[in-house]
Amino acid sequence: MALLKALNISHKFDFPLFDSLSFELEKSKSMSIVGVSGCGKSTLLHCCSTLLKPNSGDIIFNENSIYGKNSQDRLDIRRKYFGIIFQSHYLFKGFNAKENIELASLLNETDFEEEMVDKLGIKNILHKRVGELSGGQQQRVSIARVLMKKPRIIFADEPTGNLDQKTAKEVMDVLFEYIKNSNASLMLVTHDLNLAKRCDNAYALKDLNLHEV
Repeated sequence: MALLKALNISHKFDFPLFDSLSFELEKSKSMSIVGVSGCGKSTLLHCCSTLLKPNSGDIIFNENSIYGKNSQDRLDIRRKYFGIIFQSHYLFKGFNAKENIELASLLNETDFEEEMVDKLGIKNILHKRVGELSGGQQQRVSIARVLMKKPRIIFADEPTGNLDQKTAKEVMDVLFEYIKNSNASLMLVTHDLNLAKRCDNAYALKDLNLHEV
């Protein structure tokens, strides 16, 4: 059963990015999207994750229209069910790493998981404030914060962009393990074709459409 469906979605800014796209994202499955810079990968992810209404078409989550709902209902869906990993970390700079992660647990009434923190390799930096962390450490803290929400769908925009190859693999292993164990789904945007092909379904966004790679 599909957890998320895109139905004939189209979007453009100064020029068209994609036109009449339709696809499904099933439970416990992952999909990736690659493409040249500016082709619309991140825009497509934003449309699917409630952040940007497409010019036409709709996104269906749990058999319900996302853009048929009001803005507050969309915010509730994003807060309760979606986890978004951005290229920028958006951590609270006045907090330390653990406080940033705990905030997600408190807001979503979930437990803080030491095991998750350990798997992401950030157990020894939890006491450090955000400004003391490297870019890669901040990225892993932001990923831990998303996973502590227990999202049904993870939307990840270049989640390993600040990580070395070994750490990137370890982080992606954690994400793939999470969606399998939680019956969740992953939508990944990346420039890394090798990473993209680790997903169950890999696509390139070009000529306004998705093509299998």
